[in-house]
Amino acid sequence: MIKRIAPDVEVIDITHGIPPQHVLQGALVLANTLPYMPAGVHVATVYELVGRKPVLLRELLEHAISGIDRPVPAEERDYVIAMRRESDPARKLTIYAAAMRVIQRRLAPLLIALRDAATTEPDAAAVWREISERRATNMRTLATDLAEHGGLRDDLSVDDAADFIWATNSPEVYILMTTERGWSDERYEAWLTDVWRRYLLPARTGRRRT
Repeated sequence: MIKRIAPDVEVIDITHGIPPQHVLQGALVLANTLPYMPAGVHVATVYELVGRKPVLLRELLEHAISGIDRPVPAEERDYVIAMRRESDPARKLTIYAAAMRVIQRRLAPLLIALRDAATTEPDAAAVWREISERRATNMRTLATDLAEHGGLRDDLSVDDAADFIWATNSPEVYILMTTERGWSDERYEAWLTDVWRRYLLPARTGRRRT
């Protein structure tokens, strides 16, 4: 049908082997493939998925965060466990930046699609608010942990530190740097580590990247 309407269009079939009715599996394949697609690939399917299946989207987001075939609570994720075991605030931030590099590659395209769908779809807007608030809560937990280990500047409150981390590890920033500016994921990770250390840490903890 597509070729009959637009014979010059290039069709990339990535879900041909997925059985009918396996919507979540198809969505996961699409989400994991989209970041590797060339510029100009139409993302309407993602938008439609977001706008009309918010429950499915929430499940898809959880899979994108965990990187496996089931959701994993934040406190059980490998990088969170590693950060809690680490006593050095600078190392905590290094671990988190490395995790964000991996997660954002899967998650950021979905969150951007969700944000756009939220402007017209009330159900999608509710999921967007839920995810944003959960991110903010998790960032406050991280900022509190840094403060308890002497990892915040004296003139920086926990709330301000949490908001800074929340903003800089947002999907919008990831997309701007890697897609718009052409940064590699490794460069994004290094920048995230550096900017967090420079802004958040007291001078005595060592702000330079290692």
